[in-house]
Amino acid sequence: MPEPLLLPMADQPPVERADAARNREALLCAARRLIEERGVGCVTMEAVAAAAGVGKGTVFRRFESREGLMAAVLDFSETAWQASVISGPTPLGPGADPWDRLIAFGRSRLETTLLHADLIRAAGATGSRAAGAYSFAALHVRHLLAQLGVDGDLPVLATALLAPLEIPILEQQMSLGGFPVERLMAGWEDLARRITGR
Repeated sequence: MPEPLLLPMADQPPVERADAARNREALLCAARRLIEERGVGCVTMEAVAAAAGVGKGTVFRRFESREGLMAAVLDFSETAWQASVISGPTPLGPGADPWDRLIAFGRSRLETTLLHADLIRAAGATGSRAAGAYSFAALHVRHLLAQLGVDGDLPVLATALLAPLEIPILEQQMSLGGFPVERLMAGWEDLARRITGR
């Protein structure tokens, strides 16, 4: 007897068919592999389709555009990074002093942004991460600021700490002064000290 077909709840996305889920996974694996081999700029929808062994139409139906595909690949790396913040080893993960976690967060976010800069740009015209990814980072920073006893408007202070770690600001700093990464990190840590009073 076949299993009953369960309808999704009103507030949940529809359940993905097994073959659609396999195609999606194959496409994302192919895209990640091609990005590693060729770089983001050389990866086309046609190349991803060929590498995954599906038709080009499948890629477009699944992701709608190259930007949509790159956003899905970026989401994969964001999910892995978020897992390291939520449950990874200290000091980025839980268990460390909030100040140590905040500094580890800043360094990790800066390194991740620079590592995935081309992918972040390809995933959105503004060179910014998706709203969900930004919201996670903002909530985490607000949580750490609260643990550190920081007074003031925590959402605004969290935004002040996150902005220098995003592509649009980093590109301006690096192009204007040729700032090396260590100078950027030292400046960010100085800003964090001023906000937290450390």
